[in-house]
Formats: sequence, C-alpha cells, structure tokens
Amino acid sequence: MGLRLMVYDRTCAGRWGLPGLTASWRVGGVLYRGLGRLDDRHGVTGWPEALDWLLARSEAEPIDEVQYWGHGHWGRVLVDRTSLDATALRPGHPWHARLAALRERMTPGGEALWWFRTCETFGTARGHDFARAWTRFFGCRAAGHTYIIGPWQSGLHSLRAGEEPSWSVEEGVVPGSDPARPRALWSGPREPRTITCLGGRIPAGY
Repeated sequence: MGLRLMVYDRTCAGRWGLPGLTASWRVGGVLYRGLGRLDDRHGVTGWPEALDWLLARSEAEPIDEVQYWGHGHWGRVLVDRTSLDATALRPGHPWHARLAALRERMTPGGEALWWFRTCETFGTARGHDFARAWTRFFGCRAAGHTYIIGPWQSGLHSLRAGEEPSWSVEEGVVPGSDPARPRALWSGPREPRTITCLGGRIPAGY
C-alpha cells in the first residue's frame, strides 16, 4: 500500500485576529491523520513547495493518494493567489519537470488518486478540460467538486485516465449568470453528489 498524503494552503489567515481557513485545513489534516486516513500532511505557501514536498516524501514509497485542501476556481487550484491549471502539464512550464517526476511516484495501475478538495475546480467546460488533462497526464484517477465547498461539499466527481467527464458543464453554476464570468452555487445537503468535510472516501459511483 502506498502513501496517502495531504497538502494544504497555509497562507489563508483570518482577519482581525480571527482564524482563517488555514486553521480549518490544519485541524482537518490532524483529524484525518488521527483517524488513519492520511500518512502525512504539509502546509505550503506555493506550488513549487507543494510539489517539492510530495517528491521528497515519496522517495522511498509510491503515492496512492494526494489530497489538496485550499482554494479553487473553474479549472484550476490555488495556493495563495498562485494558480495551477492544465498549462502546467505542458513541456516548458516552470513546474512541468516536477509534475513529470511526481507522475513516476504514483502507484502504477491507474488507481492512484488526486483529490482536489477545492471550490469549483471540476466545474464548467474549463473544469472538464482540467479533469481530462490531469488524468491523462498522470494516468490515474482524479476527483474534484463543481460547487463552492465548506462543511458540505457538493458536486463531487471523479474521472479516470481516458474517460470523458459525464457531469454537466452547468452543474454548480448559478442559473442565468454571465457565461463569460459564471458564478458558483454553494454546496448543501440537497445538492447533487454531496459529502461532508468529514467524509474521507469518495462514495461508490462518484
């Protein structure tokens, strides 16, 4: 069995002395590790740091699962305000070599998982493009959400390499919003494919 690793954005501090989302992600990581759902976790300030930590942590063991907890938007994931999208998978991108090296650390056979526990990443046509490109590059499964997530996490879908997204590009989008700048819906218990932040596994069929 390979490693199950979590990376989270440690830059999201609160205002006026109040805890921000980083505090929630940090506590979630502690809880998940205590429940035996993770082997290790690490807070980062940028994508190069995240990728370097994953590479260092997997020198001796392959990776079964990577979860990223942070911010996202249609077709991308963010650390602070730095975006990672499908362009990072192309030769010539500054992070491409790290991503290619990390691909070799994933457990072979196509069952390794990247789970983006971020808002909206798999939503709209841009989310479809990202899911398709990520799974084909890594040759493994990826999961993400189409809604704004919090305690409830809706619109959870996964895709394997070679598959096409089966969910609507309209899922998670506010009806009638500007197609050029679509707005996202909030997660809730009655929205499709919803889990809670305490859910540590992707339900069958998702």
